[in-house]
Amino acid sequence: MINTVIVDDSDAAVVCLADKLEKYADVQVVATATCGEDGLREVARRKPELLFLDVELPDMTGIEFLERMNGAADGACHVVMYTAYADYMLPAFRNKAFDFLLKPVDEGELDTIMRRFSADVADAPRQAKTGEPVRRDGGKLLFYTNSVDFRLVRICDICVFIYDHDTRVWTAVAAGCDRPLRLKRNVTKDTLLGIDDSFVQVGQKFIINVNYLLEVRDNVCRFFPPFDNIDYVKVGRFFRRKLINRYNSL
Repeated sequence: MINTVIVDDSDAAVVCLADKLEKYADVQVVATATCGEDGLREVARRKPELLFLDVELPDMTGIEFLERMNGAADGACHVVMYTAYADYMLPAFRNKAFDFLLKPVDEGELDTIMRRFSADVADAPRQAKTGEPVRRDGGKLLFYTNSVDFRLVRICDICVFIYDHDTRVWTAVAAGCDRPLRLKRNVTKDTLLGIDDSFVQVGQKFIINVNYLLEVRDNVCRFFPPFDNIDYVKVGRFFRRKLINRYNSL
């Protein structure tokens, strides 16, 4: 059974969502709470696999809730934020939550989220074994661009993985993408290095595809087109020798 907790300050909203979740035979709502403090206690006690969390609670915001959760669910909890205010709330939570749901709850959107949840749980054992951050298909990686949309990117089209310290996630710079693609928060550098032998770490926040590396000049990586405009990837002193050892000396 999928232990599920609902945290929402509206009793009516809790009942409505719980009723809609009854259609999923493997979902069991084990606890509900109408404020953040009670919700945190239930998460710590129940260790749910799935948490539906309202954006605005009477004693804290959803972001504050997530920051205080601090792994209380043993890292296995998928958090679905839900709110009536999509325009300004969703971007703020995109890096923190597994998915998003708008109020009033649409059953079609809920179905999509539950399918994503099931797929993510099914992939978890293989991800732990192989180190893959996302599902792989014919040399491609799948990146979710929002709660329901995704983009397939060929591994060979990725030039650089960059760690964003502000959001604490890795991003990917790839050909044909006008902006870096964000990965999930649980993706680590070891996961990325395990995708393909062509990826090498050159700094605390940079992992490069050596197939695009043209030269290192003044400790800065220079790349072949279409990435010849990248001039910010610096090689750390600790990683320089490993990069050089990657190639045979002439």
